Amino acid sequence: MMMEETKMGTVLCVKPQGPRIDASVASDFKGRMVDWINQGNHHIVLDLADVDFIDSSGLGAIVSSLKAIGSDGDLVICNIRETVMSLFQLTRMHRVFQIFQSRQEALKAFSVS
Repeated sequence: MMMEETKMGTVLCVKPQGPRIDASVASDFKGRMVDWINQGNHHIVLDLADVDFIDSSGLGAIVSSLKAIGSDGDLVICNIRETVMSLFQLTRMHRVFQIFQSRQEALKAFSVS
């Protein structure tokens, strides 16, 4: 899975380049996220602007990434599409993750502009 990564101060912005985070890419997605976390990136903005579908495997990979960060940081989500937000609401993950309308708003959660 192609993912764009941008470092903004101490925050890593990650933007998946495909329209889906599903069983076919979930393992790769999780592996890349864990690699970045193991490299010391504990403040991550996940920009889902290009993603219009996430299945249970993809959601599991995102949750695993949050768990990998632990209490040392946070993973916040931005630019979430309505179809994906429906999944987050159905699974109540919108209560677990901070979700922002834009990347700028998400960066403010980490006091980076």
